[in-house]
Amino acid sequence: MADITGDQRIQSEVLEGLATAVNHRQWFVELALPYLGENPIEIGSGLGDYALAWSEHVPRFTATEADPDRLVQLKERLADHPSIDVRQMLLPAADASGEFSAAVSYNVLEHIEDHVGALRSMAELVRPGGRIILIVPAFMFAMSQVDIATGHIRRYTKKTMRAAMTEAGLTIEKLHYANALGLIGYYTATSIFKLAPKEGPMVKIYDSVVLPVTKAAEKIVKPPFGQSVFVVAKVPG
Repeated sequence: MADITGDQRIQSEVLEGLATAVNHRQWFVELALPYLGENPIEIGSGLGDYALAWSEHVPRFTATEADPDRLVQLKERLADHPSIDVRQMLLPAADASGEFSAAVSYNVLEHIEDHVGALRSMAELVRPGGRIILIVPAFMFAMSQVDIATGHIRRYTKKTMRAAMTEAGLTIEKLHYANALGLIGYYTATSIFKLAPKEGPMVKIYDSVVLPVTKAAEKIVKPPFGQSVFVVAKVPG
């Protein structure tokens, strides 16, 4: 079983800061909704913000976390939601249950050395014809000390994501960049000013002013770059 990469304290601080970006989260919640099916599993649920949002749209939802301390917090937060199961999971791992309609994982794959093995593990969790839904950070030039401290091994392009999916035996159905202005802001904040994306006025201004404009524009035209890569792949029959 692979190690959990990155400083867990810094990861938690970043997660808590990004939890205040409610418009950003709602956008990314909506991206995955058409592909979740009725019984999805989330790999790397963190604080549970996405799990709570997605669980409102499906009969059954499974949230997972690799870090033991964060798993305890996740179980406590989701205890009053009977439609959500919580379990510990670290990928790559052997689990050929094939019981889920989809596996969704946001900003997790970049932490895993054997990312192709992790994709294959996700596929084993999902029944044939189900989906793998991912968001990962984009472009290696934006790799900053924040990425390194939080355990990012890599950032992706559409080309490298396609290669990983193909090697894992998955068929890509949707692949595009998301949040173009976010990439510019992230690079400026983390690489030039050496700031971490923590809770504060910068995150609030981005979320309330910049994000709605970006989201509206990208519904019309998919940008040639972005802060994230969004991908949906189908598990073969």
